[in-house]
Amino acid sequence: MSKQDLPDNLSPSAEEIRQEFLNGARNTIPLIVGAIPFGIIFGTLSVTNGLSPWTAMAMSLFVFAGSAQFIAVGLLAVGSSPAIVILTTFIVNLRHLLYSASLVPYVNRLSQRWRALLAFGLTDESYAVVANRYFNRPDSPASHWFFLGSVVAMWGNWQLCTLIGISLGKLIPDMSNWGLDFAMSVTFIGMVVPYIRNNPMLAAVVVSGIVAWLGYPLPHKLGLMLAALSGVAAGLLCARYCPANSNEPASDEVAP
Repeated sequence: MSKQDLPDNLSPSAEEIRQEFLNGARNTIPLIVGAIPFGIIFGTLSVTNGLSPWTAMAMSLFVFAGSAQFIAVGLLAVGSSPAIVILTTFIVNLRHLLYSASLVPYVNRLSQRWRALLAFGLTDESYAVVANRYFNRPDSPASHWFFLGSVVAMWGNWQLCTLIGISLGKLIPDMSNWGLDFAMSVTFIGMVVPYIRNNPMLAAVVVSGIVAWLGYPLPHKLGLMLAALSGVAAGLLCARYCPANSNEPASDEVAP
């Protein structure tokens, strides 16, 4: 990126850029640890469910959405139509619209190229790290480099783990049954719990969790779609009709 890409003609120093980038990558490491088994299992499942190694790697390189990739592989393995695959992954990834909306005030000054790059790399893990950076610390002309550092760390980890999983999938076909994906569930719990700060957040988490559990037997991962939509609806309804928490001003907006 050139200096012309920097917001408001502000050019942070090379040291500021380096420090923000490294901090973004460093703060993402705890979440990367939980994502490692997830990436390996994706690579393993891909080749054991009929995808070629090149297709699996291309999906990680250009889609870069763990849950969507897992769902797509599972649906393709059972012969679902392309329309079902596209619709399901689209619904599951609608949460990224909420992520993006909450970050708009912090990135709207950036150039189109910067915003496109950061949007591509916006994952659950990076959002948790970047949102914490933006919400709890003053913004700076180099803060988008923090965002980029987190994106690069997660993206690089995902590619490496996919490659490892593809290689191990050929040698150990039943590796996906080892239960390593539990690490990612724990990681998601760790990401979600700190953000449950008010009634709408709690309602969204509880309702989506219950619906996901009840809808687990549904075909084509429809339970996930219902859980996502139900959680969003519950949060919005609670934000509108439930009284504000006693420790929060009544005028506060619902935080992401």
